[in-house]
Amino acid sequence: MSLKPRQVDFTSTWSTLRMTCQSVIRLGQVERAIWNDRFSDVYALCVAFPDPLTDKLYDEVKKFLQGHVVELREMVEAANENVLFTYHHHWAEFSQGASFMNYLFRYLNSQYGDKSGTSSWMEMTPYSFSIEFQERPLEIGALALNTWRQEMIEHMKDTVVTAIIKQIRRDRNGETCNQSIIQGVIDSFVKVEEYQLKQALSLKFYQEAFETPLLSETGDYYRREASSLLAENTCSEYTQKVCARLQEEQLRVRKFLHHSSFTKVTRETESRLVEDHLEFLQGECRTMVRDEKREDLSRMYQLLKPIPNGLQVMLTEVEGHIREVGLEAVQAIATDKNPGEYVEALLALHTKFSELVQETFGKDKLFVEALDKGCSAVVNYTESPKQTAKSAELLARYCDQLLKKGSKNATEQEIEDNLNKVIVVFRYVEDKDIFQKFYSKMLAKRLIHGLSVSSEAEEGMIARLKQMCGFEYTSKLHRMFTDMTVSESLNSEFSEFMRGKTGLGLSFTVQILQSGAWPLGQASSSPFGIPEELLRSITMFELFYNTKFSGRKLTWLHHLCNGEMRLNYLKKPYTVTVTSYQMGVLLMFNHAKSCTVSEMSSHTQLSEKEMKRTLQSLVDVKLLFQTGMGPVVPETSFTVNDQFSNKRTKLKITTAVQRETTQEIAQTHTAIDEDRKLYLQAAVVRIMKSRKALKHNLLIQEVIGQAKARFSPSIALIKKCIEALIEKQYLERREDSKDEYHYLA
Repeated sequence: MSLKPRQVDFTSTWSTLRMTCQSVIRLGQVERAIWNDRFSDVYALCVAFPDPLTDKLYDEVKKFLQGHVVELREMVEAANENVLFTYHHHWAEFSQGASFMNYLFRYLNSQYGDKSGTSSWMEMTPYSFSIEFQERPLEIGALALNTWRQEMIEHMKDTVVTAIIKQIRRDRNGETCNQSIIQGVIDSFVKVEEYQLKQALSLKFYQEAFETPLLSETGDYYRREASSLLAENTCSEYTQKVCARLQEEQLRVRKFLHHSSFTKVTRETESRLVEDHLEFLQGECRTMVRDEKREDLSRMYQLLKPIPNGLQVMLTEVEGHIREVGLEAVQAIATDKNPGEYVEALLALHTKFSELVQETFGKDKLFVEALDKGCSAVVNYTESPKQTAKSAELLARYCDQLLKKGSKNATEQEIEDNLNKVIVVFRYVEDKDIFQKFYSKMLAKRLIHGLSVSSEAEEGMIARLKQMCGFEYTSKLHRMFTDMTVSESLNSEFSEFMRGKTGLGLSFTVQILQSGAWPLGQASSSPFGIPEELLRSITMFELFYNTKFSGRKLTWLHHLCNGEMRLNYLKKPYTVTVTSYQMGVLLMFNHAKSCTVSEMSSHTQLSEKEMKRTLQSLVDVKLLFQTGMGPVVPETSFTVNDQFSNKRTKLKITTAVQRETTQEIAQTHTAIDEDRKLYLQAAVVRIMKSRKALKHNLLIQEVIGQAKARFSPSIALIKKCIEALIEKQYLERREDSKDEYHYLA
């Protein structure tokens, strides 16, 4: 075959070519030789001499396709009840035949350069600035699809769409229908526009011709369905059936429709079955939440989640229920006496509702927030706004129970698990500064008296607090541990210092504690006259310390000291661990068998209250006897018990040290209030130093934002701190605006 242009008889060539087109479009058998000849005919017509016959050939193909589709339409119209079956049959044949024809006429397609599938081009003449948009011919495959849309669908749109919707309605009613036919017919509405370049354009016809009527029918169908279900079922049964309906509809959409319709049909179904009856469904949430009907709540959650603001009522009810249940459980406990029971109740509350949120709401972040708000309301509950929540103090006491020796025979793993649970509750505590203050005081006692269950457990708890609140929060706790390590080193150096000197006559160790890190005020301690037996030891250590560190001052905290004494006057020796106050009293009986209170007070210099407390602790263990009955007065005499005996040869008399009085607790809270004032004043100064000038309300908001990690300050307290800073001349009010502050450098 020659590729050189030549004269071609269009009529005879097209006649032959048309016969082949009829076979191709009907999926008839075409021999390879004939197929190859028709390729040659198309080429010959497109390059014919003297003028190419491209446009004429294109017009004839277009007429041929139009005529063929009209014939098919007449067959479909005559099908009556079998309209979908007939339509689908002819569409399947035509769409495949069109693709073969597109291949047959590919040289014709190349003459129009329509590789991109665009339907128009822009032309600018060289002699003017006028711009003309001309319609670009479609490729033969696209032309065939476009012809089907114009000659078949546009004419039969109402009939075909009505028939499809009728079949979908049958499927909704549980009747059988032919899935492949329905799917194929619907697919034709999409395929006829696939040649469009943009996705939005390619679906426009499908959406206008089919999707819009379907959505209208869907709304009407489920509006009637909802009314029927509500009339015959309870709320629980209604939600169960609606969930089933939604699942069926979603499956139906995937089975029949284009994927772009999934969201729209699902949303329409939800609107009619759920959103139209939102008030009724939300009204039932309260009962479901209070009765904790997890299956009903799970279904209700699935139904309300897609609806705008649909979950708001349920969230409010869940949060309120957690708060009510939690307060009821906590208020039934004598919290002051049972910090462990209080914390266990909070943990049980959190565990219970965490499981509910996880199993029922799939850990939805909105319900996790509701859980957090509910638990926070319980943990930080106070009967009066002026009161401080007890949770921080009780949590610190619970930690003390866990970390103190002998409180429970728990394994290391059990202690770790319990400390992890403590952090769960601690996360909700707003007054974290109160926890810090009480925890540090109790940690100090454990470290000083050697009562910690293990250093690993102590350090592990501090690491958890550091991770939660940052380094600054735990810096003093870390320094306390550092001091204990440094003290061990200093005691070794002191032993070296004493080598070659006259011995002390006793074993003497000292703990050097930084006053800025340890919460060990002397306000509650009593004066104390150091016994002669200890005087040389203290003097020598002070000499050693002042030699090593110049400019440092040692303050002896005798109320925290203890020592071991050997009782040699009995049938068998006993070793007794006593406080320094108890030691001072007992050492007096080295020189006399009985002493009066007045003599002991004069010698030890203890206050009257501390003397009575010390004597009572010695009488309780029967080391001393009170001579005569009645209250203790200066003339009351005490005698050593010569008949003292005990099963153990080593005893501890430390009860007076371990008890924390109401006065000490009040002092701790007072110290917390003072610390808060200083913290807020520092926060105000930091903010104003960076901002220079700021409105009152903005300053309040920024201070609250900085302080909320430690505690929730009241606006009244912030105002007092601002006034104090104005008096100290850190700030000033602007003369022309009393609502604005200026920072004074």
